[in-house]
Amino acid sequence: MSDHLSRARRIIVKVGSRLLVNSDTGALNSEWLTSLVADLAALKGEGKEVLLVSSGAIALGRRALGLKHAGLRLEESQAAAAVGQVRLAQAYVEAFHAHGLTAAQILLTLEDSEERRRYLNARETLRTLLALGAVPVINENDTVATAEIRFGDNDRLAARVAGMVEADCLILLSDIDGLYTANPQRVLSAQHIPEVRTITPEIEAMARGPVSGISRGGMESKIAAAKIATAAGASVLIASGRLLHPLRAIDSPGKRTFFVPRVSPAAARKRWIAGGLSAQATVVIDAGAERALLSGKSLLPAGVTALEGRFERGDVVIVKNASGRELARGLVAYNLEEARLLVGRRTVEIETILGYRGRDEMIHRDNLALTGSAGDDQ
Repeated sequence: MSDHLSRARRIIVKVGSRLLVNSDTGALNSEWLTSLVADLAALKGEGKEVLLVSSGAIALGRRALGLKHAGLRLEESQAAAAVGQVRLAQAYVEAFHAHGLTAAQILLTLEDSEERRRYLNARETLRTLLALGAVPVINENDTVATAEIRFGDNDRLAARVAGMVEADCLILLSDIDGLYTANPQRVLSAQHIPEVRTITPEIEAMARGPVSGISRGGMESKIAAAKIATAAGASVLIASGRLLHPLRAIDSPGKRTFFVPRVSPAAARKRWIAGGLSAQATVVIDAGAERALLSGKSLLPAGVTALEGRFERGDVVIVKNASGRELARGLVAYNLEEARLLVGRRTVEIETILGYRGRDEMIHRDNLALTGSAGDDQ
């Protein structure tokens, strides 16, 4: 891998329908899929965590259902997705199994990335799968998504997931090898752009209009995805996926476009928690918990002394010390009723008190941003 990929710890790869499914026959490009999975397995062998965002379900399902006409109605697309998702998932299960890896299917809608509690549930599921060594294979849930709630293309879905899991790098494999100053299929003098440090209106204008037959995306959607992902701290690479072993090919000479992230993933998330979300409730902590927070640790129930205001699981709360000074803001792991039962209690008591095995932390350090003077650099 090139330098920026070799340094990445958590990588998301997005592949489109045109790479996975033969546009003439509607059959799965099995040889290409096998080579892609081999590349992902190699990354896993290097100690990296990988997630795959994959299109192709509708394209596969429409062939099985005999839906050969263009412009499928919404209900036909949903039916095709229901059939195609089974076939696509099975293909990935078998391909990853050949490398001793476990694939997991995750289907998301736009609401899963915008409604906070659903966002947290999806995030924790993905993080748990990665911790257990599985490879999440993610797609938009086309079987239930409607025109009003769908992502619209898997480029933007991949970018939302990159922010959700704090990915270091997002690779968009396409049938074009990056961004050009104009559509290279129409303008012979169009110049390839190898690196983008800031996505300006001029950059966005270069991507307008379709550059290929990509299903629901195009270069414009890839720039939109890059804008989302780089703001969340992920570098973005648009590269051609036409070759076998497309990730291995990134090491070879060739054209591709790299988008420089604006901040680190962790810093982007902390900034979002600290300033991007409103807080209506307060958690008061003791001196021991204050020292733990300032040293970068999580907030445990034992360190909480009082709760003020109302909140639900996943809401942002203000964390204050005994004298009333704001120390931090974070996403609380329990609702108010549960949190009241846990105030001052030890982690080992949580299951007995609540009747289920809850989170060990009231606020995990990954969901906590220091906002006092001591936390300005956090």
